Amino acid sequence: MRTCPWLPALALLACLATIPAAGDDGDEPMIAIAIHGGAGVISRASMTPEAERAYRADLERARDAGYAVLEKGGTSLDAVVAAVKILEDSPLFNAGKGAVFNHEGVNELDASIMDGKTAMAGAVAGVRHVKNPIELARLVMERSPHVMLAGEGAEEFALDQGIELVPGSYFYTERRWQQLEEAREAEKTASVAKEDIGFFSTVGAVARDRDGNLAAATSTGGTTNKRWGRVGDSPIIGAGTYADNASCAVSATGSGEYFIRTVVAHEICARVRLAGVDAAKAAHDVVHGTLAKIGGDGGVIVVDRSGAISMEFNTEGMFRAARDSAGRKEVAIY
Repeated sequence: MRTCPWLPALALLACLATIPAAGDDGDEPMIAIAIHGGAGVISRASMTPEAERAYRADLERARDAGYAVLEKGGTSLDAVVAAVKILEDSPLFNAGKGAVFNHEGVNELDASIMDGKTAMAGAVAGVRHVKNPIELARLVMERSPHVMLAGEGAEEFALDQGIELVPGSYFYTERRWQQLEEAREAEKTASVAKEDIGFFSTVGAVARDRDGNLAAATSTGGTTNKRWGRVGDSPIIGAGTYADNASCAVSATGSGEYFIRTVVAHEICARVRLAGVDAAKAAHDVVHGTLAKIGGDGGVIVVDRSGAISMEFNTEGMFRAARDSAGRKEVAIY
């Protein structure tokens, strides 16, 4: 623990306030990470034991990859990118490899990232050939004067930055194609399409590093059968992603239009920063109150300035995992 020189009482208190929060042993600052793989209709009846094991295994891998970065002294930004990349590479989640198809049968990907220390942020929307959109979102934040790039322009920037683009066929999975076919057929008959496990299966991560810096990241393929270049909350700073060292870091998943209208991620952080509300309570009140009142479904993962994690959702389930240096270590679905 750092010590301060002799100071009057008030100045001493101010000095102590700058010391990062410590873990239970009092020696090391708290490090923490939480991830999600989407929220929505996740029926126990339709989840086979094999499928559940596969989901849990990938959630655990992503969580532990991010935590390993923090444990080695890496930044929260590096940690959330490491975690999200694993989920983007998994065919199980609606991001990267496992993304859903739009109405034209094309995968359009969105992602965003925010640094709680600097308030810098980056996002991409509607990209079709970027293997890991979260990496491109970070490059937008760090190597461009902009916050969001979209479509062909975002991919031109990716090439300028040396990111290798992949063919659209890379993102194809049979399960997602069948979901599109079902949605198209439902349109013809005006019936309701079959619910998908993890319908809002956006992925995301939030983390706190040893220096007390927070970061949040979110990535998605959007919604099945989307049209007209639809963009949801995931790449929108303040709606699906937000991080502020003075309050907390948030990544959201759910019915994007509702998350945009209620600015969910920023709303949670604002309640913590301006009203002094505990981050867990802020997340609960926004998800079950503000969001639910207008018909919004989904959930959030949150880590606050001290490293405390909360994971809140108003749906049947949310794929999620968390780990911190105080001993918390979990993976959950329901």
